[in-house]
Amino acid sequence: MKALVTGAAGFIGSTLCEALVAAGHEVVGIDCFLDYYPRALKERNLEGLRRSDSFRFVEASLVTADLDSLVEGVDYVFHQAAQAGVRSSWGDEFRIYSDSNIYATQRLLEACRKQPIRKLVYASSSSVYGDTDDLPMRETSVPKPVSPYGVSKLAAEHLVWLYYKNFGLPTVALRYFTVYGPRQRPDMAFNRFIRAVYDGRSIVLYGDGEQSRDFTFVADIVRANIAAAESSLAGAVLNIGGGSRTTVNQVIATIGEILGKEPKVDRREMQRGDVRHTAADMSRAREGIGFRPRVSLAEGLRRQAAWQVAEAEREAASSGAQSSSGHGAGAKE
Repeated sequence: MKALVTGAAGFIGSTLCEALVAAGHEVVGIDCFLDYYPRALKERNLEGLRRSDSFRFVEASLVTADLDSLVEGVDYVFHQAAQAGVRSSWGDEFRIYSDSNIYATQRLLEACRKQPIRKLVYASSSSVYGDTDDLPMRETSVPKPVSPYGVSKLAAEHLVWLYYKNFGLPTVALRYFTVYGPRQRPDMAFNRFIRAVYDGRSIVLYGDGEQSRDFTFVADIVRANIAAAESSLAGAVLNIGGGSRTTVNQVIATIGEILGKEPKVDRREMQRGDVRHTAADMSRAREGIGFRPRVSLAEGLRRQAAWQVAEAEREAASSGAQSSSGHGAGAKE
């Protein structure tokens, strides 16, 4: 099959691309390198993919690209691209979210409805539910997002359903619950926590740490995407969680055990748009695509910590080599 993956240079997108290529599929990846975090990190995500003859990368924005030609001949579309971040979605920055998350999705859907696409899988978010005590969160619950980011993801999810309803475009929306693992964005909690503990710095924690999340390992997210694409479902919305609802305090303690260091925590006030608890009811995902998470939180944290430690050592070695090179040049002069 031939697949198009939007947001291909990102955390989830690049991991999904690698899984598709490894399975023998032809993959076209598109990304515009939004500056939410450094481009160098995204380029690193693409290093292995760029060496594959089965992968073609297109640097372009979904807001301006010729999507008709990009979608032509594609069997499956995995729409992972979005402007991320709950806390930064307020104020003037919302224009970036409306363009990147809503308008870009509408343009992609318009292009797809003209082609015999077998499935479009949309990456939605548990942020659409908002702050609720009605746990676990069910797809039948009325969504009430409490951040502009959540509003933008829900609006795009509604667009995805509209194109299924009105044009028969086969779609599935997956509501991700707090994804973590190797390549996680540097602004995300686990990445920040692991980095701080490894460096011996204090973790900046918003809230008392008793807020809980249903954490989902990236490999499980990738499996859910592929299973949704290959399923007979259309017009469906599915929760995709890790089955491991845990408090942030417990996560920090586990990271300390993995790294063999005592975490230090700098506690601050809860931020606007943050929800207190999340938990996924995955009955629909089990029935519809046979999804069950495979990676436990403890194992997933070990894998992410190992990746981050390796990355830190790689950066230190690179920095040391550059320093040595610079010193040698200076001495020669």
